[in-house]
Amino acid sequence: MEAFDPAELPELLKLYYRRLFPYGQYYRWLNYGGVVKNYFQHREFSFTLKDDIYIRYQSFNNQSDLEKEMQKMNPYKIDIGAVYSHRPNQHNTVKLGAFQAQEKELVFDIDMTDYDDVRRCCSSADICSKCWTLMTMAIHIIDRALKEDFGFKHRLWVYSGRRGVHCWVCDESVRKLSSAVRSGIVEYLSLVKGGQDVKKKVHLSEKIHPFVRKSINIIKKYFEQYALVDQDILENKESWDKILALVPETMRDELQQGFQRHSSSLQRWENLKNTVNKHQKNNKNDKCGPWLEWEIMLQYCFPRLDINVSKGINHLLKSPFSVHPKTGRISVPIDLQKVDQFDPFTVPTISSICHELDVISTKEEKENGAESAIKHRTRDYKKTSLAPFVKVFEQFLENLDKSRKGELLKRSDLQKDF
Repeated sequence: MEAFDPAELPELLKLYYRRLFPYGQYYRWLNYGGVVKNYFQHREFSFTLKDDIYIRYQSFNNQSDLEKEMQKMNPYKIDIGAVYSHRPNQHNTVKLGAFQAQEKELVFDIDMTDYDDVRRCCSSADICSKCWTLMTMAIHIIDRALKEDFGFKHRLWVYSGRRGVHCWVCDESVRKLSSAVRSGIVEYLSLVKGGQDVKKKVHLSEKIHPFVRKSINIIKKYFEQYALVDQDILENKESWDKILALVPETMRDELQQGFQRHSSSLQRWENLKNTVNKHQKNNKNDKCGPWLEWEIMLQYCFPRLDINVSKGINHLLKSPFSVHPKTGRISVPIDLQKVDQFDPFTVPTISSICHELDVISTKEEKENGAESAIKHRTRDYKKTSLAPFVKVFEQFLENLDKSRKGELLKRSDLQKDF
């Protein structure tokens, strides 16, 4: 894969926005079938340009307007905001207080830096295959709940381009939700609570909610390999002391001695489970049992959501197919059928797809002359490794279309009944 050099970004972005960005599909998504008048025209976009110049309240009439502006500005980053009561680019002309955010997809932002207290391989912006499992578990847990517990159908998961994932829930009814309802949904999906000073961040009650139970079942599939082998969370005294801080004091001495007798995280975890069981049998009043082991598993593996991103209707979130200026990676949709196979390190960079395009264009020009090369430009992304990701996006759009047509049919049938 072509190595990415940030110094080349301005030139690469020109090519990317001219020939590779999937404008047709992108417009089709945010236009939502053109069912609501001015839905696309009232959407806020914000562009971050070179040297961190930030422009908010951009809005466009149609696909061609959006294309022209993006090719003129060549933004380093694109964020998508809410659908407003008026066109965002005219917000200064609207009387004070009248310009209001009205609708937006329900969005989730999961960032690896929020797990720094529980991952041992990397910290801050760094990620590796050992900690990426946290994102895999997060997608499985949150997506299952959105689909089964809430009945949301249209969920687009996107890789951020560096160290996290985003989810866009696009159902029509969801886009209309108030900030209070959004907060309630995020609250339901949050189990890890407390800042850096709080040691024990997960507290389960004796009645385990089905959401918690189902989340634990997902974590169990990954826990041994991820936590005990790859992260080796009980490797030495320094690391196991963090876990002992999460158990009742009455057990700590016994566990400390037990851990010293064993030589691996796997053995020490077994020892912890056995000790907890024994304490539970001897002391019926002690609130332990499997809860204790589950609280530790949840604290180390459960998704950590950025609550503010989800609850605010006017909150901006990085757009799919934006380019990450530090890594050069494209913010690509993730195929929900292949979450476990998704590898952030194989996601195409802007350098690699521009290079692929150059090679193909040169070859085509040689074979067919310059004229036919120009004709072929319409679907240039298809000739690069961006193609499978655009296909995932198209599948998502297909389902949105089907759903919309079904709704329209249902409504017209209901009207006939009257």
